[in-house]
Amino acid sequence: MWKLNQFLSGDDEEREESFLEEESDGLCSLSPTQRMYAFAASLVAGLALMFLVCRFEVYLFVCCWIVLKHKMCSLCDSLIVFAKPIKFVLLFTFGNVLAVGSTSFLIGPGRQLGMMFDPARIYATAIYIGCVVLALICALLIHSKILTVFAIIFEICALIWYSLSYIPLARRMVSNLMIRLCDTEL
Repeated sequence: MWKLNQFLSGDDEEREESFLEEESDGLCSLSPTQRMYAFAASLVAGLALMFLVCRFEVYLFVCCWIVLKHKMCSLCDSLIVFAKPIKFVLLFTFGNVLAVGSTSFLIGPGRQLGMMFDPARIYATAIYIGCVVLALICALLIHSKILTVFAIIFEICALIWYSLSYIPLARRMVSNLMIRLCDTEL
């Protein structure tokens, strides 16, 4: 967009482009400020959806546990995951995907996909997408509450592993930490 403004104003002065000012595959003509606002709004909305659904879940769990005084049978029925797994999975997964996709406002969708399918994180991306699809299948098609809970747990773990792929040596450190924590040798 700034190139068009530069051309129309007749200013031939070269300037450095930041990652926010690069063209995003010609699909979007948002200014850098608008991209930052869109990124922030998308990220906050996604995290809010995930946090609110999980917070509501924990709140129900604690309240029911206190009221029922450790009667766990009816407690499980009152949780939103068990009561309405479709609603939980849809809200959680939509928030999850919204938060992950928020960076496409900063770097563009083409570059985002290129980074997702980079050889360093292709397996993490495939596992993450597979877990998202698995969670939706378990909730929408199979209607199994237990499978839905396991699929959400796998989705959270896959999201963490995918996110760690962007931090240098983070996956190696987490792997070594888990090996040390789970080591059974004395």
